[in-house]
Amino acid sequence: MHAAGLVLHPQRDSAAAVEAVLGWAANRGVEILGIADEIQRLRCEATPVSPEELGRRADLVVSLGGDGTMLRAMRLADGERAPVLGVNLGKLGFLAEVDVPDLPAALSAIDAHAFTVEPRLAVDAVFNGGRVTAFNDIAVVRIPGEGSARVAVRVAGQPFVSYAADAVIVATPTGSTAYSFSAGGPITSPSVEALLVTPAAPHSAYSRGVVLSVRDDVDLDLLPSSGRLAVEVDGMVAGYVKPGERVSLQARPGAARVVRLGMTTFYQRARRKLRLTDSAELG
Repeated sequence: MHAAGLVLHPQRDSAAAVEAVLGWAANRGVEILGIADEIQRLRCEATPVSPEELGRRADLVVSLGGDGTMLRAMRLADGERAPVLGVNLGKLGFLAEVDVPDLPAALSAIDAHAFTVEPRLAVDAVFNGGRVTAFNDIAVVRIPGEGSARVAVRVAGQPFVSYAADAVIVATPTGSTAYSFSAGGPITSPSVEALLVTPAAPHSAYSRGVVLSVRDDVDLDLLPSSGRLAVEVDGMVAGYVKPGERVSLQARPGAARVVRLGMTTFYQRARRKLRLTDSAELG
């Protein structure tokens, strides 16, 4: 490993984790890169670079935070060679692999190639002449006072199903435990390549979600009776669409790679995070 990049949570205290990375790197001649305005907060000795340069130059991207920070790190690594290591600085997340005390040992294991990677699916959305990328989900969401989301879903160019709902969510397996899950969608292993379409608070005759192939393009067409909708990308508003407009989606398998050291499985993390034992042990 020649260079590793740091991606920091905007609020959480990451000083101890950064010191652990810098201490490990100093003994091995590994350059540590950091996004300039992030590392300035800590006055640390990482090399300041732009976000684009970090993704391009790093052999490993280290995310210090929670799942939101990890999603941002995955976007920086999108299409680049570097896998992403998630370091947990708060509540248990689905994407983080290690806690701060385990960080030096994890870096040594990665440097020795003693790890595996999970490829992660991304979904690209085109609307209003622009393109955005999500690793969790793309959702078209009702704006209060402007009418419900009335959306026709087209798959491979053919009409499939229509929804009237507060939102229509198109999630990756990574995002199956986020917004889609809260709307009643299924928990899906990240090893599955699929898109999950889930209506939130549906009030139409058909209210079930669907699972679609990543090989099919998906279009969300706003029906004439729909209100104006916000387009949310991994939980952040990226723009707005009006009745008669379309959001075109295309899945992109293997867009980023997440480091796994064999400490926990997806099913163990899901069981703990979502407290699945609560529902299984009611009797």
